[in-house]
Amino acid sequence: MNNILEILKNEHNSFAKTISKINTLELKKIEKISKVLIKKINLNKNIFIIGNGGSAAQSQHLSAELQVKYKKVRKPIPAISLTTDTSTITACANDFEFKFIFSRQLEALGKSGDVLIAFSTSGKSKNIIEAIKMAKRKKIFTFLFTGNSKLNYNSDYLFSINSPSTDVPRIQEIHMFYIHLICEVLDKEIK
Repeated sequence: MNNILEILKNEHNSFAKTISKINTLELKKIEKISKVLIKKINLNKNIFIIGNGGSAAQSQHLSAELQVKYKKVRKPIPAISLTTDTSTITACANDFEFKFIFSRQLEALGKSGDVLIAFSTSGKSKNIIEAIKMAKRKKIFTFLFTGNSKLNYNSDYLFSINSPSTDVPRIQEIHMFYIHLICEVLDKEIK
């Protein structure tokens, strides 16, 4: 029981060290995605969001912030997490392969000029890779949030967490911070 405070301090210090690595260059990347999203939203394009496990929850979180609201009421933004339709996901995994659960949905729903936001802490998720390939075929603009700076699978824009740790929780925490930064901008720019 005496180790609990020590565990908490270590996790806090790890997070503080990771968040301190965010600099102007990283913020310029967030500015880039924000500008692209504003442009696409003003053109009435759809935003598709994907991820596995905790990243699936983050994709749903972002979708809710965009469709409903972040801090203030503004027009709803057409965003959907492709992680939520269990019938489609399980049918695709059963009839084809799990690696096609997102690409099949994009093939059905995506249109040229739409946006795909993908979250993969490892950058190795086969279903994320297949979705980016499908997005490229359909001329859908892609953003990949990952913890692995060496992998982007031909995404239009890569957001890699260059942290002192490869801890999945730290990567997910920074991804969530980025999600909220983007939402902050959209709250102020979308009427």
